[in-house]
Amino acid sequence: MNISRRGFMKLAGIGVASIGLGQMGLDLSPVQAYAAGLKIEGAQEVISICPFCAVSCHFIAHVKDGKIVSTEGDPDYPVSEGALCAKGAAMLSMHNSPHRLQKPKYRAPYSDKWVEKEWDWVIDRIAKNVKKTRDADFKTHNAKGQEVNRVESIFHLGSSQMDNEECALVHQGVRGLGLVHFDHQARI
Repeated sequence: MNISRRGFMKLAGIGVASIGLGQMGLDLSPVQAYAAGLKIEGAQEVISICPFCAVSCHFIAHVKDGKIVSTEGDPDYPVSEGALCAKGAAMLSMHNSPHRLQKPKYRAPYSDKWVEKEWDWVIDRIAKNVKKTRDADFKTHNAKGQEVNRVESIFHLGSSQMDNEECALVHQGVRGLGLVHFDHQARI
């Protein structure tokens, strides 16, 4: 949005005048409600679940023309009563951000450049590195001779971008690989 200095001064003056009128006893809540309604006018209201932690707060997404235009906490959800944490409150900006990566990027060792790669290449590279490390460091028995079947040289840190079901699948997967060192970002 391009705004001139004169336009900025007009907007600032209107804002100051509004605050002053509000202090003099004028009830501005209908105007605020009307202004907030303009953004979501004609949008479909969809209740969804915040994926960032185990609380799973509900939030209301307003969708217009297939795009999320607004998100807010669901006041009918009994746990949070419409309140959202910082991650949940930032749902809209994270989803619509122009800085959000859409394709994987790779930086080779000792390089200072990021290169866009295809998903198949990235997944194949990760799988090869995990297998190579697991094959090299897999322990079947500990120092006491007890069977342990584990890998201690790989660590997994879960992402707050995954929902609870995805976290459960990843947990089972890393356990299946023999990893014993893993944690989740939401717990840290």
